[in-house]
Amino acid sequence: MPSGSPAARALVALEIIERRPGISAADLAERLGVTDRAARRYVATLREAGIPVEAARGRDGGYRLGRGIRLPPLHFGASEALALVMAALDGHHDVSDPESPVGSAIARILRALPTAVAAQADSMRRSTAPVPDRAAARPDPEITAALVEVCSEGRLARLRYRTEAGRRLEVEVEPWFVVVRHRRWYLLCRLLPTQEIRAYRVDRVDAVTPLAGRFDPPRGVDPVALLESHLASGWPYDVVTVIDAPIDEVSRSLPTHLGRLEALEDGTTRLVGSTSIPEMYAQGLSLCPAPFRVQDGDEVRAAVLALGQRLLAAGSGIPSPREAATH
Repeated sequence: MPSGSPAARALVALEIIERRPGISAADLAERLGVTDRAARRYVATLREAGIPVEAARGRDGGYRLGRGIRLPPLHFGASEALALVMAALDGHHDVSDPESPVGSAIARILRALPTAVAAQADSMRRSTAPVPDRAAARPDPEITAALVEVCSEGRLARLRYRTEAGRRLEVEVEPWFVVVRHRRWYLLCRLLPTQEIRAYRVDRVDAVTPLAGRFDPPRGVDPVALLESHLASGWPYDVVTVIDAPIDEVSRSLPTHLGRLEALEDGTTRLVGSTSIPEMYAQGLSLCPAPFRVQDGDEVRAAVLALGQRLLAAGSGIPSPREAATH
């Protein structure tokens, strides 16, 4: 039996239930090293303290924590604390700044840890120098929280949004999902009243206003797949590429945002997409594992040709005109 007071044993029971939702009374008793009756008594103690421990139906009655729980002080092991700091460092580069939300939250957690554990985590936080990811675009936490809330509640919302060109829009949407892709946050939604599906960058949302109307979120939708397909269409320059390889081989090599893959009868693959930056699209096509031809799309075809000429020149060892002029 765990040492300490009954209250301490009840807290151990709480930690087990939190980590293993649906655990039966018998399994809980075994992990505590007590009888089934004693395990149920500890659960009753937790309920008396206002902690909503629910019991599922069945002979043994599996336990899980209900909503609205107010947890006691958190307990982290050294490996958990270090992993938490590492995760924060990986995604944010202001972990040591007490004025930032992430830095403030990490500092508060460290103050609650035992001295020895906190010292290791704090040392990592202060001494590690992560390289800033210039491609990352981190949205405002309050804006993100507001979007997540309207998504989860199925409430219509009005967004104030800045386009890539700097134009300001005010739109009303059905907010479906918040999706993180390659460290960029997107809101997948349906635009009202046109019913068009849109993917808005969360870091470009300036304001979120919940509206009175509600909607039923789409069911059976893969948010990531929907985002990928949306990012591959609707851009100014359409492009169709034929690849001399079967679709399963191509799908393992090409980024999904390049477009939709179609298997052709002769064993080749057609890639249908669009882009606003032909040069970047050409770079994506260069990852193709087999010969390919840009069938339609003059802008992308020109970008592929220019990229190919640059690569040929780089591999030939022949000085460029600029290099030749300096000698």
